[in-house]
Amino acid sequence: MLLEAIKNRYSVRKFKDKPVEQEKLDIILEAARLAPSASNKQTWKFVIIRNIEKRKQLTEICRGQKFVSEAPITIAICNTNFDYVMTCGMNAPVIDGAIAAEHIVLQAVELDLGSCWIGSFYHDQMAKLINLPDDYKIVGLLPLGYPDVEKGKRSLKSIDEVVVWDSF
Repeated sequence: MLLEAIKNRYSVRKFKDKPVEQEKLDIILEAARLAPSASNKQTWKFVIIRNIEKRKQLTEICRGQKFVSEAPITIAICNTNFDYVMTCGMNAPVIDGAIAAEHIVLQAVELDLGSCWIGSFYHDQMAKLINLPDDYKIVGLLPLGYPDVEKGKRSLKSIDEVVVWDSF
């Protein structure tokens, strides 16, 4: 049940020294590929960082977050077409990238893997590391692997604090 995956998801910041099987990675990437996008433009590319030398550089690029380098895989969510703004005023590629990333996150949970959304990184350094084309931007990073930490208790607002009916 999807709600169970959502309830079981947490930000993993410690990973086991165990590679992610290609079969699981293929399923995760298929989940990302199937994500909806504005006008079905699918402006994303998912850069899979597995190379140990590149992974070592992620701690500095991610502002000292060592666990990013320790994950066996980091996925860079990259999008293009940033001049596409939806009628509602939101930048479509940013939202599309976030939706695809959440597909990755939830599929990972179903496969007993964990991840953590990373928005704290130096874009220019990360772009150089992955040879990002000039017309692309990195929306976020997802370190991915087997969790080596148990889920802690999360403090979440109640449903009454986050839902209003018909208007504010």
